[in-house]
Amino acid sequence: MQTAMNIRIATTDSEIAACFPVTRELRPHLVQEQFLARIRSQEHAGYRLAYVRAADRIVAVAGFRLAENQAWGRFLYVDDLVTLPEQRSQGHGARLLSWLKGQAARQGCEQMHLDSGMQRKEAHRFYAREGMTMASLHFVDQIAPGNAPQAPPGNDIPEP
Repeated sequence: MQTAMNIRIATTDSEIAACFPVTRELRPHLVQEQFLARIRSQEHAGYRLAYVRAADRIVAVAGFRLAENQAWGRFLYVDDLVTLPEQRSQGHGARLLSWLKGQAARQGCEQMHLDSGMQRKEAHRFYAREGMTMASLHFVDQIAPGNAPQAPPGNDIPEP
């Protein structure tokens, strides 16, 4: 599907696969042979992969989803936003972020959110320069599913 500013949503297997080298800059743990299946699986939860093509190759990628919760109402969440290192400071990321904000507005969202690793100081400056504010800290706890304590009967989350 064609969109303004040479930004497209990756819908075909080949478009998704072509986004892998850019996405891997942000997510180096990803394995190319599993990338397409991971994206297709996430699409069931509303994930979409947008990309910027310049000079006949993909130079920037954004993974995002629409969601709703008690704290923010309807919002657009940016899972991934990355530009190839040699293509940074050329406006690709800013155009992609602006495009995402437009998508959020068109979809009735009042907010757009993203998390960024504490070590990504350059990204933080970019987001601030683009009008975003640092609003919270994100906490994480690594869970070992096989070591979960036994829940009392009837207290497990029911399967959907």
